[in-house]
Amino acid sequence: MGSMFRSEEMALCQLFIQPEAAYASVATMGEAGVVQFRDLNSEMNVFQRKFVSEVRRCDELERKLRYIQAEVHKDHVHVPVPESSVFPFAPNPREIINLESQLERTESEILELSHNAVNLKSNYLELTELRHVLEKTHAFFEEQDGASASGTDSLTKALISDEALNSQSQVTRGRLGFVAGVVPRERVPGFERMLWRISRGNVFLRRAELEDSLEDPSTGNEIFKTVFVAFFQGEQLKSRVKKVCSGFHASFYNCPSAHSERQEMLKGVKTRLEDLNMVLNQTRDHRQRVLTTVTKDLHNWGVMVRKMKAIYHTLNLFNMDVTKKCLIGECWIPIKDLAFIRHTLAEGSKAVGSSIPSFLNIIDTNENPPTFNRTNRFTQGFQNLVDSYSVSGYREVNPALYTIITFPFLFGVMFGDAGHGIILTVFSAYMVIYEQQLSKTKSSNEIWNIFFGGRYIILLMGFFSIYTGIIYNDVFSKSINLFGSSWSINESPNYIIGNKSITLDPATEDYSQKPYPLGLDPVWQIAVNKIIFLNSYKMKLSIIFGVVHMMFGVVLSVVNHVHFNKKINIILQFIPQMLFLVLLFLYMVSLMFMKWIWYGPKNPLKTSPRCAPSVLIMFINMMLFKHTKPFDGCDEYMFEGQDRLQKIFVMIAMLCIPVMLFGKPLYIILYERRHKKHTSDSCGELNGSIELKETELSGMLNNVAGHEEEEPASEIFIHQSIETIEYVLSTVSHTASYLRLWALSLAHAQLSEVLWNMVLRLGLTSETHWGAIKLYIMFGVWSLFTLAILVMMEGLSAFLHTLRLHWVEFMSKFYVGNGHAFQPFWFKHVLENEEAVED
Repeated sequence: MGSMFRSEEMALCQLFIQPEAAYASVATMGEAGVVQFRDLNSEMNVFQRKFVSEVRRCDELERKLRYIQAEVHKDHVHVPVPESSVFPFAPNPREIINLESQLERTESEILELSHNAVNLKSNYLELTELRHVLEKTHAFFEEQDGASASGTDSLTKALISDEALNSQSQVTRGRLGFVAGVVPRERVPGFERMLWRISRGNVFLRRAELEDSLEDPSTGNEIFKTVFVAFFQGEQLKSRVKKVCSGFHASFYNCPSAHSERQEMLKGVKTRLEDLNMVLNQTRDHRQRVLTTVTKDLHNWGVMVRKMKAIYHTLNLFNMDVTKKCLIGECWIPIKDLAFIRHTLAEGSKAVGSSIPSFLNIIDTNENPPTFNRTNRFTQGFQNLVDSYSVSGYREVNPALYTIITFPFLFGVMFGDAGHGIILTVFSAYMVIYEQQLSKTKSSNEIWNIFFGGRYIILLMGFFSIYTGIIYNDVFSKSINLFGSSWSINESPNYIIGNKSITLDPATEDYSQKPYPLGLDPVWQIAVNKIIFLNSYKMKLSIIFGVVHMMFGVVLSVVNHVHFNKKINIILQFIPQMLFLVLLFLYMVSLMFMKWIWYGPKNPLKTSPRCAPSVLIMFINMMLFKHTKPFDGCDEYMFEGQDRLQKIFVMIAMLCIPVMLFGKPLYIILYERRHKKHTSDSCGELNGSIELKETELSGMLNNVAGHEEEEPASEIFIHQSIETIEYVLSTVSHTASYLRLWALSLAHAQLSEVLWNMVLRLGLTSETHWGAIKLYIMFGVWSLFTLAILVMMEGLSAFLHTLRLHWVEFMSKFYVGNGHAFQPFWFKHVLENEEAVED
């Protein structure tokens, strides 16, 4: 069978590659992603491997790329998104040298520009602070309008109030000194306290906060500062004040005391600021042009370096032969891709002009190969659903193929509303149609990434929801009359719409005995016994679908038994399991169909529909060998000989249990172990042959692996007992578990109807002139609740229940899931993992 039905056939191969051709050959394998290499140097330290210097070389290139990327993000330069998902190939050795020199040149240029920009910004910051100091200091000196004197008397009046002058007996007429500068705003309170303490209140501090923020030259962050002027008297206080200012990272600026000198200095500072601002703009424009040019190649450079690093990491898994002239590697390769790998090795040797070709050998091994299921964009989502439970064993039947149909169908049975299905279909169709554009946008929203990854699953779930919604005739809790109802009720239309006591009975003359062509008749929407009818209808459908689904799972186990050459399991496991399921539960399903066909309202074969026996009661009586007294004039059974037939079915089903319990253990103990030596000899002869068919090799390896470790007889019986008990009990519990199809379908329909009647109907029934506004508001509320509750929450609930039905009820019948995933060396995975780490 092809890879759609089971995993790929794998081969353990040994590669012999010439060192000069190894890089190109491994690069081609990385693009294809079909080779899983094994580490032949696991006992060696990573620093002792052959290509550790090349890996360090790649690390240095990555460091430079990270620096360049950080500078690009710091300047908010737009990085263009690649127009296609085709990434550049891994660079050859000559391109690596050119890439190194280009990155070195780019990094040096950006470093120089950054250093110059920091120096210019530092000068600009100092001049800006000096300008603010000069402006604020002038305001401090000229604060008192009434001061007409100059020199020390004017300064003293400006600093000391009249009340202070009157209270002092004598004012010192000595010369006052001052220090001007700026201090970070958050340090001002502590700065003031420290000045007061060291001077014992003899320092007069004036300050003013700068309204505009300044820019830190190194980081570009906003900083807020405060201009201060500290007045003091004496050289000792001056020394103390300067020490405090230095401790609080305050900047000092030489500020003249004369007004004319301050004005002249301020004029010169403003002129220098204008010149410096022009230089800064030119530097910023040049830096912007350089970074803009770099961003065009930044993505490709990153991809090339990551690929190159991944190649050298892979080459470190290889081993050297004794002559140091050949690299030896081991890897798992799908059988279908062996020709491609051989061609890759030949092309790699030819490209470097090697006289000794590289080649590949297949190794015979008893090791369990990895599981590789080849997928595409459509099947990948369904394969992920299966792999989330467990990875299938090597060459085991792959449930993902059948899940493509059964998963959305069972979801639709629970979510059956055509209106809600249209919402799912439109949403998923948008993701499918624009998947190329959306896939380029790397979103950090995990919920969106989950939706986008399962876009094809949601699309099929929407299609099947529309289909089951048509069958249920349910569109936003309302029915559509497309073909004309089969009922004719002798009441006025107004009475029918307003009255909720209409009970539909197919036995009356109101029913034309002609079923509605597709789905349910729309008249059931207004019937008071609608819930009773839908309850029975959906419950029976869920049991029917459940039994068929489980039987299909048991049938798939036969495919595994035949493929792995375990045909005895067909007799000792499959046949008794299928008989147990058919004679009990498929028989119950057949009784449902008999009841639907034979007990119609006007069926001439039966006297009255009220004589129809309960299938559930009949099944319980069948299992307990009991009888229930029927109604007067009615039969307990549907046909003659049913009681005897049911007893036969139960007895045969019970006899299947000891066959499942003891058949396989006795066969293993009494037959297989006696023929162990003969089987081992046969396997040895097959191993000596030059060419083997893959199916024969797979069956041989399974036989040998099964006999490598003999289990005690007691453990064999215990394991088989657990499997038998689990199957017998789970058959009952799993059948009941499918009733969730019925329960969630009814719950979804009732929630939709309640939301319509309690919300949207309030706007539709309004008869005032405010009705349009009310309807507009009610429609918005109804739409919000529909999307949030019925589509999102109910959809998630139905999805999880469907997932459980597949993982537990369906896959447990045939799926072992004891394999390990195939993890090839693939550049796509390398790049995706790098992007995930960066995010």
